Amino acid sequence: MGAAISSDWRDNYGRGSVVQRPSGLLQLLAIQVLFEYGREGSSRPPVTAALLAANTLVFLRPTALAGILPSLSRAAFNPYLILQYGDWTRFFLSPFYHLNEAHLFFNMTSLLWKGIQLEPSMGSVEFATMVASLVGLSQGMTLLLSKCLLQFGEIDSYYHHNAVGFSGVLFGMKVVLNAMSDDFVYLHGMVIPAKYATWAELFLIQSLIPDTSFIGHLGGILAGLVYLWLKRSFSAPNPLTFLISSAAKVVSWPLRFAQRLLRSVRSQGRGRIGRRARETPRGIWRCSTCTYDNTLATDICEMCSTVREDLAFSQRQNHQAGGNRELPVEEVRRRRLERFGR
Repeated sequence: MGAAISSDWRDNYGRGSVVQRPSGLLQLLAIQVLFEYGREGSSRPPVTAALLAANTLVFLRPTALAGILPSLSRAAFNPYLILQYGDWTRFFLSPFYHLNEAHLFFNMTSLLWKGIQLEPSMGSVEFATMVASLVGLSQGMTLLLSKCLLQFGEIDSYYHHNAVGFSGVLFGMKVVLNAMSDDFVYLHGMVIPAKYATWAELFLIQSLIPDTSFIGHLGGILAGLVYLWLKRSFSAPNPLTFLISSAAKVVSWPLRFAQRLLRSVRSQGRGRIGRRARETPRGIWRCSTCTYDNTLATDICEMCSTVREDLAFSQRQNHQAGGNRELPVEEVRRRRLERFGR
């Protein structure tokens, strides 16, 4: 969410009659990104860069994407259209749309500042899944709040409200960032306890810029709180990782069962290395060197000439006492030929 869309502006934009004049803010954003990623010692978080690029490309709508991306009027978040007609494209795409350069600039500057702090500390994979979780949670919370206001407060303005922007996700990221910060944070020159900073920013932005989507920002804060609660409740790094790992376990269960079954069948075969002694059939002894199964008629392995283990100790004792029960090499060869020539 982030910015509300008036009906006149939305209709003109949908017909393509609105021409936005360059204000230089995109160039300033590019300079900030290049400075942050180009300075020595920068962590250069890749997921943050991908999010910056995705939001900017959706806003610029290059020719290659113009035929794929829906117009802003067809992608704006609208609870009524989503619930009444199942238009879930609005649910998933609206965070990546912005009204103008100023809207995009301030949101992407905030994303850059939060991303370079969160992604290196969390890791790119966990950061990416956190952003995906916050997108779904913030949109879902906004949808739920709009429906509740309609049912209990008879306030239908939010239910038919159109909004776009990444700021709902940014408010969720702010909640996560404050949870990792010190006890106090700075907010526009004021020192505020970290746990209240996001709420103070919510009302401050709404008072300074009344056209912003209050319910969208509130949904982002609630999404961040729910995310932190789920993260503490489960052992997985984040809720999305927990869901993915659970689904993977369910899907891979038949394969794991087949692998265990195959291993148990193979353990019944001959010559398996490391098989226990009680699994060896009667009348057979297994060579400890090559695992070949020999008959009890011979005390020397017919494959590698290793002496049977239970006789090795007694043979060593006899050898120390002057006895020598080892067979000559010719006798071993003769017995081996006789064994395999039958």
